[in-house]
Parts: sequence; C-alpha cells; structure tokens
Amino acid sequence: MAWGVTLPSLVAQFDFYAWMPNAPSTMRKPPPTAKGTTTYQSILETLPAINTTATAMVTVNLLSKEPLDQRPLGQYKNKSFVEDVPKKYIEQFKEKLSEISQQIKQRNKTKKLTYHYLDPEAVECSVSI
Repeated sequence: MAWGVTLPSLVAQFDFYAWMPNAPSTMRKPPPTAKGTTTYQSILETLPAINTTATAMVTVNLLSKEPLDQRPLGQYKNKSFVEDVPKKYIEQFKEKLSEISQQIKQRNKTKKLTYHYLDPEAVECSVSI
C-alpha cells in the first residue's frame, strides 16, 4: 500500500510547489545562520534563477498530472478474480473504501482547505507514472 501514499503525493505536488518559495528547487546561497539577518535582497540572491524555477515547475507539473486511464482503488479493469472467496473480499474492500471516502467527504465539509488526495476515489488502483 506504499503507492497509496506516493501516487497522491505526486498528484498533490504541483499544488504546493507552484509557489516557488514553498520549496525552492535550489538555492544560490546558503540559508541564514542567525535569526533576523535576512533582508529582501538576500532572499532574492538566495532563491533560484527564473529558468531553474521554470524547469522545476514544469517537471513537477508533468509528474503531478493525473493519468488519462485512471482507475480508482478497488476497481479492476479485467476479471482477474473469478473465485467466490476473493470476490467476497473485494466487495468488503470496496465497502470499506466507500466508508473511508464518505468520512473524508464529511470531514472536508467543515474545512476551509479541503484535502482529497487520499480519498479512495482519487487514489489510483495501479502505478501509471
């Protein structure tokens, strides 16, 4: 289930990295060593050049694109499971995913900034990057 964390993280990266000061891809100078010594000019001299930032943003944007053939977790394209026991467990798994999805949607109703990346409906069934 490691991909359940990794894939949504990739998709969410652009939301965070689109604002370069959140996480600059490089720094031209070391970070300050003492509090209160930073100036506007020192920040500009430390942040990466525009072309470096643009390259990093394009890379993150490409990595964060959702796949065109996306299938949500628990949905299987072919009929891989034909026996009754696996089919029963798949149905239980889908029911649990549905419960989790509803909990996330309910929680998001009260949030100013919603978080949907680990909603089972948004988690890819397989790795397709």
